[in-house]
Amino acid sequence: MILSTGSPVLAPGGSLLLVLVASGLYLLATVPAASWGRLSAVGLLGGFVLHALLLLIDIGGLGQPTPGARLGFGPVLSTAVWMVIAVYAVESRLLPVPVVRQWLGLAGIVAVLLAASFPGDPRVMHSTLAPVHFALGVGSYGLFGAAVLHGLWLDAAERRMRTAGAAALGHGRPPGMPLLQLERITFRFVEVGFIVLTATLLLGIVTSFAAPQGRWLEHKTVFSVLAWAVIGGLLLGRRVRGWRGRQATRWLYSGAVLLLLGYAGSRFVLEVVLNRGGA
Repeated sequence: MILSTGSPVLAPGGSLLLVLVASGLYLLATVPAASWGRLSAVGLLGGFVLHALLLLIDIGGLGQPTPGARLGFGPVLSTAVWMVIAVYAVESRLLPVPVVRQWLGLAGIVAVLLAASFPGDPRVMHSTLAPVHFALGVGSYGLFGAAVLHGLWLDAAERRMRTAGAAALGHGRPPGMPLLQLERITFRFVEVGFIVLTATLLLGIVTSFAAPQGRWLEHKTVFSVLAWAVIGGLLLGRRVRGWRGRQATRWLYSGAVLLLLGYAGSRFVLEVVLNRGGA
């Protein structure tokens, strides 16, 4: 995909065709399952596969005239959404949740179109650790995205339990998943995401010294460190003070928002608001 810095222009040629087909398949997933049956599941799977191919084209710069990884906010968010859909795809083999499939289909459409419109400029990696740093950063986005998705399920289940009693609990969570198990899975994603985020920050320090005019203290770093502190506080609060329920998920959402404002938010301001994609 070729993009003039900061200008929202969809990809030309074959890439545009992939974008349209992937969006169309994701659109099938947004249709209520009662109307289309297995077709919505097939749509999500097909969109997921083409989505992965588009990410290879965007981030890897495959087939592009200018070498370098495209690390704009669009591909980063798109990768995070793709990873959340991957987590759902694995869990849905045991616990299908058609309503979540519809929301993920919509998120897939937005992610694919964002990555196509704002892929960012090609950037040369100045350190052999830089690709690892980027991969870990995107991985932390995906892990916390999955944690947020499960946190929303957890909040919905607890709301149902409080307002309608245990009989209505099944409407607020994935069917067949006990509430305590859902909570364990949610915070397992948080724990792994925290470890990955910690490794990302440490590698970021190393790679910043390898780059010309390397800078460590940037807006994205500040937000990422704040997110790390909030998530660390959440894990400490759960271990020491037994935080659970909405108190814990509020900390999770706050940390996830700060992390989102870190790289993706900073790149959005640079690429779109300030028209400085190469900064």
